[in-house]
Amino acid sequence: MIRKGTLSDIDNIIEITKSCAAYMIRKNIYQWNEHYPNKQAFIKDIDRNELYVLEIENSIIGCVTISTFMDKEYIPILWLTENTNNIYIHRLAIHPTHQGKGYAQELMTFAETFAKKSGCVSVRLDTFSQNQRNQKFYEHRGYKRLGNIYFPKQSKHPFYCYELIIP
Repeated sequence: MIRKGTLSDIDNIIEITKSCAAYMIRKNIYQWNEHYPNKQAFIKDIDRNELYVLEIENSIIGCVTISTFMDKEYIPILWLTENTNNIYIHRLAIHPTHQGKGYAQELMTFAETFAKKSGCVSVRLDTFSQNQRNQKFYEHRGYKRLGNIYFPKQSKHPFYCYELIIP
C-alpha cells in the first residue's frame, strides 16, 4: 500500500535511506552520505504533503517524494517542457532487502499516475552519474537524459537530469 508519509514514519525512513546508502557504498556508489538524505529534508517533504511511503504487511519498505517545487540546481537544464506544471521526484528508496522485487517500479508508476491525474506535463528527476543501475531503471521507463547538475555536499561527480513527458 502506498500512502502519505507522516512524522511518525521518519525514523523508519531514515533507517531505510541509511541502509540504502551503506548498500550503495559497498558497491562503490557514493550517492548518499551523512549530509543527504537527512531528517530535515523528510520533515519538509511531510510539511509540504509530498512524501509517500510504501508499506508491505504494515512495515515501511520504501519512500518517494513527489514535488511540484523545482530546485534551483535544475534551472540551467534545457528541459523538454516548459517550467510549469511539472512533477519532481526525489529520495526514491527501497530497503535493500526488498530491492529487485518491483517496488521501485510501483512507486514510480504511482508518481507518474499522480502527475497525469494532476494534469502535469512531465516528471523530472536526477540520478547519480556513478549509479548505472538507476540510469537504466529510468531509461527503461522512457526518461530522457538531458544534462548534468552538481551537489557539492554529496559528490564531486555530476547527477544526471531526466524527464518523462506525460502523454
